[in-house]
Amino acid sequence: MMKKLLIANRGEIACRVMRTAHKLGVATVAVYSEADADAPHVRLADEAVLLGPAPARDSYLKADLILDAAKRTGADAIHPGYGFLSENADFARACAKAGVIFVGPSPHAIEAMGLKDRAKALMEKAGVPVTPGYHGAEQDPDHLKTQADQIGYPVLIKAVAGGGGKGMRKVEASDAFLEALESCKREAASSFGDDRVLIEKFISSPRHIEVQVFGDSRGRVVHFFERDCSLQRRHQKVIEEAPAPGMTPNVRAAMCSAAVRAAQAVDYVGAGTVEFIVDGSGPLREDGFYFMEMNTRLQVEHPVTEAVTGTDLVELQLRVASGGSVPEQDQISLSGWAMEARLYAEDPATGFLPSIGPLEYLDLPETDLAKGVRTDSGVREGGEVSLHYDPMIAKLITFADTREDAIDRLVDVLDTQVRVYPVKTNAGFLRRALTHADFRAGEVDTRFIDARLDQLAPKSPPAFSYVAAALSLTDGAGAFAADTDPWAVADGFRANSDPVIELGFQAEETRLSVSLKRDDHRFDSQIGDQSYALTDLCLTGAEIHARLDGRPVSARVKPRGRGVLVACQGETHLIERYNPAALADALEAGGAIKAPMPGKVLSVPVKAGDAVKKGQTLAVLEAMKMEHALAAPRDGVVESVGASEGSQVGDGTVLVTLADE
Repeated sequence: MMKKLLIANRGEIACRVMRTAHKLGVATVAVYSEADADAPHVRLADEAVLLGPAPARDSYLKADLILDAAKRTGADAIHPGYGFLSENADFARACAKAGVIFVGPSPHAIEAMGLKDRAKALMEKAGVPVTPGYHGAEQDPDHLKTQADQIGYPVLIKAVAGGGGKGMRKVEASDAFLEALESCKREAASSFGDDRVLIEKFISSPRHIEVQVFGDSRGRVVHFFERDCSLQRRHQKVIEEAPAPGMTPNVRAAMCSAAVRAAQAVDYVGAGTVEFIVDGSGPLREDGFYFMEMNTRLQVEHPVTEAVTGTDLVELQLRVASGGSVPEQDQISLSGWAMEARLYAEDPATGFLPSIGPLEYLDLPETDLAKGVRTDSGVREGGEVSLHYDPMIAKLITFADTREDAIDRLVDVLDTQVRVYPVKTNAGFLRRALTHADFRAGEVDTRFIDARLDQLAPKSPPAFSYVAAALSLTDGAGAFAADTDPWAVADGFRANSDPVIELGFQAEETRLSVSLKRDDHRFDSQIGDQSYALTDLCLTGAEIHARLDGRPVSARVKPRGRGVLVACQGETHLIERYNPAALADALEAGGAIKAPMPGKVLSVPVKAGDAVKKGQTLAVLEAMKMEHALAAPRDGVVESVGASEGSQVGDGTVLVTLADE
């Protein structure tokens, strides 16, 4: 076994690898950028080495600095985690040349599977089914368009060197192809340094099912069954589970066998994932899945496989890298059901734009495997979400005997154990996805979120948040003592006083009035223009429980300034008494298209005097490793342009201003 392990990564995956290394008695070395000097992974390591400035290209992507850190600390092995250099064949080769163990596959395997066009050709030879499409070397735009026209729309343009949902565009019709191709190639060049693409037929009801494989240096390859990662947004996974809903023994055998053949075709050593696009238009079929790509590293969603197989995949990585063997296939069994939700710093109400800044409040569940709950995180309260890296806050994992129980457990975690502020998160969005009737029925495909976005990402806080704020603010203390009489707690309900509370509230840019009226054994609540019956009210400490129109609801409250933080149904909002000036400021901003975060302006395809339509792209911003198209909020005329192509802008910078209507 190796003696000292350098983890060439950051965040939750660096912390996760360190936990297993410490369990095995292996010393750990962290590397970090200036932005991560006080990060949890730095604190957890036995030693830490500064790499350089915050941008990844100046720190986590500097192979020479990482190898120098290994040499200076005496590390005899490097674990690359995922992302950054994890699938960089040159880095793996440099590790070998320096006499350092690379915890991953050979450079040959990385290169063979790293380019999607070559990988698909290799899979065809190995008898692994592949998606119909064009994987040729000719990259002339007109040639690519001709190929797409012959394949038939819709098609998917994919970066040859792509991954993580970047460099990928769905095209519905021929006349939209060239514009989508240009955007895809630009993003691919920026993210991977390679703008080549391939084209695939888009499966109309696609599911994303992948198989965890593992190989050792003795030539043996085994699988650890499948994961379903169909719940995606912009081709990035949101909720993963194992096993896959609707999987049958015959389909599982066929898919897992194909995955093993894929790994054997490149003499694979270490942890890898073979991803398949699956026809989800009906029951799963043995001839209804197609090779998509192989990720030659540990996956973000590996915890669900660990939960259903009882295997520590990182431990197996370290043992195999040290010359150990994988278990026999019949020693690997499948038991129970696991769910993983990716908690991201992003705002569903604004099209999931990343939300960056300090983590003033951060409540996450403690890992308790006996209760089927696990949290993998790489941030802490008092830290911040940086614009330089992926905005993941945590992975929330639950495990139970059945799929229904695993879902319920994850919903409970989001309801009762997650609070993040002022950074916005997708927690409420995750909760709504998990509780959607179609998801609970296992009716999932990669279009699930887009088809139900209005239901999953409403633009205002849950209704009960306002009730909780009203009760909390009228109490005057912002919290409740245990066993408080709910009929006497609030000033408006005290004896001999008016039994009605009427307040105006503002949460972010949403404003509405709340009226609560006591009526014998219930409250009649008016929230905006909606009426609700509020019964079974219970106030305990800083928690409020009730039934809203017969459905159980709860909230946790915490005073802050002139308002109250309310955590309800997975979301955390600061709800304050209505401030007319704040609303006026928000309304006046309707003609200003502002940068939602710091970033680089890629293009501004309009100029002063141009007439534009609602939804038309006015600027394209690159931030958080992704392109963000900023659209016109209404029809109008461009009054001025405040940024030029290539310029760096800050959060809130006005990029384009529309003239008053």
